[in-house]
Amino acid sequence: MEHIIAYNPYKNGNKGSVSSQPLSVYDKTIAYPWMAELVAAIRGGNDELKKQLPFRCAHYYQFRDNRRSQKNAVPESFLFQTTIDVDDKEYVDKAIEKARELNCSDTIWNGALLHLEYSARKKLHIDIRMPIGMTIEETQRAYCEALGVPYDESCITPERMLFITDKASEIYRSPHWYEVLPQEELKKRRQAYLDRGLTIDGRGVAVSAIQPAQPSDSNAAHAAHLSPAGAYQDAVAVATGKNLAAFDLFRNAAGLKDVDINTPGSRHSSLLAIMSAGASRVMPEDELKAVVAQKMPAFSQERDCQQLIHDFYAKYGDSSKPMSQAVIRINAQAEKSSQKDAVAFKSASSVGSEGGTDINAEDDKLAPPPMPEHLPKLVELLLSKTPDVYKPAVAHAIFPPLATHLCKTTFKYIDNVEHEATLMCCLLAGTGAGKNCVQMPINMIMEDIRQRDRENLQREKEWKEEVTRKGANKDKRKRPENLIIQEIDADMTNPAFVMRTAEAQEHFLYTSLNEIDQFDALKGQGNQQFKIMCLAFDPGNQYGQTRVGTSSITERITIRFNWNASTTVQLGQRYFSKVLTDGPISRINFCTIPEREIGAEMPVYGEYDEAFREALRPYIENLCKASGRIDCAEASALAEKLKDENADFSRMSQNRVFENLSFRGNVIAFLKACVLYVANGCKWEPEIEEFIRWSESYDLWCKMIFFGASIAKANEVGEKSSKRGPANLLQQLPDTFTYAQAEMVRLQNDFGKKGTATMLRNWVNRHYIEKIPPKGVNADGADGKQGGKVFSIQLFSFKKLLFRSDGLDLRCFNAK
Repeated sequence: MEHIIAYNPYKNGNKGSVSSQPLSVYDKTIAYPWMAELVAAIRGGNDELKKQLPFRCAHYYQFRDNRRSQKNAVPESFLFQTTIDVDDKEYVDKAIEKARELNCSDTIWNGALLHLEYSARKKLHIDIRMPIGMTIEETQRAYCEALGVPYDESCITPERMLFITDKASEIYRSPHWYEVLPQEELKKRRQAYLDRGLTIDGRGVAVSAIQPAQPSDSNAAHAAHLSPAGAYQDAVAVATGKNLAAFDLFRNAAGLKDVDINTPGSRHSSLLAIMSAGASRVMPEDELKAVVAQKMPAFSQERDCQQLIHDFYAKYGDSSKPMSQAVIRINAQAEKSSQKDAVAFKSASSVGSEGGTDINAEDDKLAPPPMPEHLPKLVELLLSKTPDVYKPAVAHAIFPPLATHLCKTTFKYIDNVEHEATLMCCLLAGTGAGKNCVQMPINMIMEDIRQRDRENLQREKEWKEEVTRKGANKDKRKRPENLIIQEIDADMTNPAFVMRTAEAQEHFLYTSLNEIDQFDALKGQGNQQFKIMCLAFDPGNQYGQTRVGTSSITERITIRFNWNASTTVQLGQRYFSKVLTDGPISRINFCTIPEREIGAEMPVYGEYDEAFREALRPYIENLCKASGRIDCAEASALAEKLKDENADFSRMSQNRVFENLSFRGNVIAFLKACVLYVANGCKWEPEIEEFIRWSESYDLWCKMIFFGASIAKANEVGEKSSKRGPANLLQQLPDTFTYAQAEMVRLQNDFGKKGTATMLRNWVNRHYIEKIPPKGVNADGADGKQGGKVFSIQLFSFKKLLFRSDGLDLRCFNAK
């Protein structure tokens, strides 16, 4: 059987956001070392850290739109299990012993124990299977009474969440924990609720309460024969975002966009039209039932609904037939519209107890992942003079200048491609947020390079003055050799950039810009600045210019360019708006500064004194000494882990934008880990792993928040804007189709609904198709007449005689 859990696996995750995932993914989360460290810190007395723990939902394995609230809990995903919270330490040992005793007793609690775990504060969570017919509240009261512990009424809310703890805190697990129950048992349990006047997940006002002190066989009374309403419980499939989106698109295609499909009397025909439009081609029967349960909840409980779906699939559900072009397009649209931005990274919102309740919308503010407490030594040093509010931004901004000290040094990524440490960082924050916070750490890191640059700039200046003094016919001294100048000016032109790169002897060039649009000096002809950003990140790139003039610069170079830039969020979004899908965004490391409260105290910096310089010097020297290929096994192993975690989340979220951004995001994180490794004398620190993990999640969070929606929209627009010639509409329809499907094909090919009837009449008269009249009607012509009554062509179905999927031409068999 399937085991599905609704939980949020992220540190400091949004308390209103959960996703449905296999229990095996949950097992990976509780096995992470940071989980054990976080739990140990909480039990050591730091209660504030508790809100950073991932959390699970006790009663349901799916919530609509991944939003944890009572109204979004999907009834069909009710697990028929609940969690007892023993919140008093003096009861813990007794409760563990009693729970095991009840599990082997001859009461209704026999075999009910599903899970035992110590909570974050070393108290107790007991998960149990609910007796048939009993609600959450009734089960909690009865079990607490049998257990001999106080009943906690805060534990019975449908959307209840519990902070999860590490693997070592798990005491017992039944193989049935978070199991999706077999169909027969689900039917029996749901019917028991229906017999009491409750919903299928036990909500509502019960006809009568179940008494707790029942013998183990007392539940037999609820094993009544299923009523017709019970038939809709056949499906336990999850209504995915894609399927929900597809249902809406096929509803629109069927001409029902502005029609209430839940109106009694028209529900049958509405659902039939939606299935006929193609909904049955993109999802299996059980998945459609799960979607209908959400979109048409009242109708889904009737046997008529279930019979309609079953009969339709039995007659037309041949998955071996190819999809029409129209269905293929709607399927692609559904895939796109199901993608949700920043699904992985939402705000941290604390709750007062482990039971937790739904958060208020005004408190649901997006916040980036919190920085780890323990940092690598170099990062800790560089952040030591920075106010707390600016530390995350500075922690990202330090890497481009650090990596600029490396020369002819490569690191082999997990795909066996060797990379130099190309790191580019863009700080996006509001006006007056304090974006200049990154400047002093950058200045300290770049001191040695700037000293050499000053000397070489002076040599270049003297040479230029000498050349200028000499006449045109006099011999002029050649340009000085070894003129390595790494830090370039913000207003440097493209030819000057090529020359500086050529003279740098494989050193990195570097610049720090106060505003991102200062890059425009490099644009040359055709936005070259974006091309430079992309090429710089790509190993073995080639760039340059060819000129005819003897004094012009003609060079072919490999771009090595690291940089920092700052700008406002709005200007940054506008600056990259034309290249959303062209590559620069995925190659740049983004960071931000959170908005401070109005009237907050002014942040105060520390002093960057001589002691700071001396502490930094060994790290800079280690970077300057490095050369050749350096292998760091720990960095490669971490990159593998992060790659797998990103892939897992991409599969679960079905977010194509996140997946695409995560590929290069992982390379950026790997290169940062390598820079720290080299700076530390090629010694790995345990703190590097947690810091790099945070760094990557923070970078991806920023990209999804600032650009995710725009990238998804740009991708969708790009697909829609593809030019095509005239298309054969008949070829796009199935061999047997309805009027609604013909309308849908016209809409998908940018024709209006108007003209559908004329088109079909023309096809009938030309013997491209033949009509299939409504039941009991035998009519000729494009519209039907029988007994003086006219039947609209919209009531007919149609059979293709030409352009069929089987390749047959049936016109000869239908000639008159």
